[in-house]
Amino acid sequence: MSSDGPLLILRDVGLSYGEKTILQEVRFEVHAGEFWFFLGPNGEGKTTLLRAILGEIPLKTGRIDFSEEAEGRDRLGFIPQHCELNPTLPTTVREFASLGFVGVRLSQRERMERLRWALERVGLGGMEKKDYWTLSGGQRQRVLVARALVRRPRLLILDEPTKGIDLLTEVRFLELLVELSSTENLTLLFVAHDLDLAARYGTHAALFHEGRVEAGPCLEILTSVNLQRTYGAPLNVFRDASGAISIQVGGKGGI
Repeated sequence: MSSDGPLLILRDVGLSYGEKTILQEVRFEVHAGEFWFFLGPNGEGKTTLLRAILGEIPLKTGRIDFSEEAEGRDRLGFIPQHCELNPTLPTTVREFASLGFVGVRLSQRERMERLRWALERVGLGGMEKKDYWTLSGGQRQRVLVARALVRRPRLLILDEPTKGIDLLTEVRFLELLVELSSTENLTLLFVAHDLDLAARYGTHAALFHEGRVEAGPCLEILTSVNLQRTYGAPLNVFRDASGAISIQVGGKGGI
């Protein structure tokens, strides 16, 4: 795939667990700098598709193609919902963020340069020796981002990373991602349940419903009809004079 084209193309992707079909005929393209939200009820295949993009599960049908710029899957970063480490083990910020180097061949000097750069980018410069477990929830989320950034990813995949954190921390975290997307031309795939997050921060959305995915720019995808079909509830979408989207439960007059 040419480096001038999309970073990622899903071509009629089908996924299943055993005999159970999870997704079928999924097709969309992701371009550099876009901020995608994967939306839909629980159990509709959002995380399953992320796992397929990461190469963790095989495709039943179709293909997933990466651009030369993304270097296959080598320049993918992943931020999970929960930390996988045992909290009883003492772990410094440096040690935790350095886990992102697994599978990446770099000299020790290059590793340290990338680590310093990543921690600076997330606002944690100079905190390398801090105990990860003494950090606030928001700071831990930023270390997770730094762990992914040390790979210098072109595509960053996030699986409900704001679940369980307070509203202010969530807003600051999303603003950090938007800044990274702008300054580093970083492309984001974000699984979320909060429609307001997608309306406020997203450029593109993918709605998961009954094994199908409807994907495209937020202005085209986040409509009252699409959301009501996806969630089975009266969700109405409104746009103000600036084009900003707001979503309300119930009521009339949405688009």
